[in-house]
Amino acid sequence: MVKTQMLLAASENPIVPNPAEIIVGLIAFLLLLFVLWKFAVPRFEKVYAERSERIEGGIAKAEAAQAEAQRTLEQYKAQLAEARAEAARIRDDARAEGQQILEEMRAQAQAESERIVSQGQSQLAAQRAQIVAELRADLGRHAVDLASRVVGESLEDEARRRGTVDRFLDELEATAAPASESARS
Repeated sequence: MVKTQMLLAASENPIVPNPAEIIVGLIAFLLLLFVLWKFAVPRFEKVYAERSERIEGGIAKAEAAQAEAQRTLEQYKAQLAEARAEAARIRDDARAEGQQILEEMRAQAQAESERIVSQGQSQLAAQRAQIVAELRADLGRHAVDLASRVVGESLEDEARRRGTVDRFLDELEATAAPASESARS
């Protein structure tokens, strides 16, 4: 019996498989391969194609979005440059307008100053004429009073008195005029 078992053990080599198992295994493998090829592989291919399309579409969308962003950035930069140029132009216009307003105000102030000086000079001349007239009258009255006292008679005649005073003042001005002209020289 031990011999039989040994013989059986020798005829059945555990390393070499039974030919029936090889055929059944091969048929099962081919059947599994056919089912995978017929049903699973097309689905895998379809899913792979969809993913590839999505990825390529995503890349295309990303490139389009990047191109759009670049165009938008260029437009923004152009608008910003235009806004800066506009701001500079507005500042220059404001400076020019301010300078013009300043010049107008200076001209108005100069005209007002000249008007005030002219008005002051005319008032001064009027006051001077009034003071000279008052001084002449006072001087004439004092001169007549003094002359009356010196002469001892009354010089009450108004026409004579005025003539005398005017003649005296004219002589006084005539003698004062050459003296002031020689002092100026």
